[in-house]
Amino acid sequence: MKDLLVIGSRGSKLALTQAQIVKEQIQLLYPSLQISIEVIKTSGDVKTDPLSVIGGKGVFTKELEDALVGRRIDVAVHSLKDLPTIVPEGLAIAAICKREDPRDALVLPIRLSPAKSAVNINSLPRQATVGTSSPRRLAQLKHWRPDLVFKDLRGNVDTRMRKLDEGQYDALVLACAGLRRLRLENRISTALTTQEMLPAVGQGALAIEVRSDDELTTSVIAKLDHKFTRVACVAERAFLRRLGGGCQLPIAAHAVVREKRIRLSGLVADPEGKQVVRDRISGPLDEAEELGSRLAEQLLANGASELLGEHDSVPI
Repeated sequence: MKDLLVIGSRGSKLALTQAQIVKEQIQLLYPSLQISIEVIKTSGDVKTDPLSVIGGKGVFTKELEDALVGRRIDVAVHSLKDLPTIVPEGLAIAAICKREDPRDALVLPIRLSPAKSAVNINSLPRQATVGTSSPRRLAQLKHWRPDLVFKDLRGNVDTRMRKLDEGQYDALVLACAGLRRLRLENRISTALTTQEMLPAVGQGALAIEVRSDDELTTSVIAKLDHKFTRVACVAERAFLRRLGGGCQLPIAAHAVVREKRIRLSGLVADPEGKQVVRDRISGPLDEAEELGSRLAEQLLANGASELLGEHDSVPI
C-alpha cells in the first residue's frame, strides 16, 4: 500500500473543490493514506485571451499531464470535458467519477427574483446581453435566439457572478455541475434541458488520470470509477473522436443510460448557429464506443461533413 498520494489540480476554486472531492472519496476507502494536493498552473489559467483564441482541448490539461509523466504528481484530476479524446502514451484514465448534473444553467443577476423576471432563454428580452465563453453554447444560443447580444466571459465563477450582479451582463450560461460543486445551486435560475442546450462531451464528469505503469495507484483510483458514467462518456468521447477529436467546430453530445441501453444525442453547428446538424442513436451498453462512432457518421452524412470542411479554422 502507498504511504502518500499526490493529487495534481489546477488552482481555481472549482478545480481545487473537485480535487478535494476526489481526495475525500479516496480517504473514505483508505483512511490511513496520506494525500496532498499539488497546484499546477496550466496555459489556460495563465492566458487572458478568449478560449476561442487560445485553443480548445488540452489547454487546461497539458501541464497536469506533464507533471504526471514527470512524477511530480501521482494522479491528475480533470473536468472530463477539458480532456482530449486521445490520452497520451504512458497515461490512462483510471476512473471517471459519478457524474454531476450535466446540464447548462441560465444564471440571472441576484437582484432579480425568478418570479418577477425571465426564467428561461425564450423569455429574455430582445437585445439582452448574455455572457458565455463557450463556442458550443454560443452557437446553440445564436441558433435559438439570434436577437440576443453575446459577450465573451472569462474569469473564475466568483468573478463571473460579480460581473453579472454589477450589470455587465443580463444573464450568464454556466455549467450546473460547477455551480453545484461550489454550493451555488441557489444561483441557478433554470437548468436548461438537453433539448434546449446539448452539453459538452463529458460535461459534469471528473476524470482521474494516472501513469499506466503505476499499478498500485491505478488499483486505488479504479475503485472510484462509476460504471454507467464511464459507459456514457465512452460513447460521447467516441463521437467526438470520430469527428476529429480536436476539430474546430462547436460540438456537443450527451448520453443517458437507461435499462441497460444507451441513448446518445449529438450535435455539430457552425459558429454562428445558422446551421445545426443534430441526431441521436441508441443501443446496448457493450456497444458504447461503436454507437458514438455511428452517430458521428450519421451527422457527417447529414451535413456535418460540409460544416467541418468549411469552418476548420474556428476553435471548438
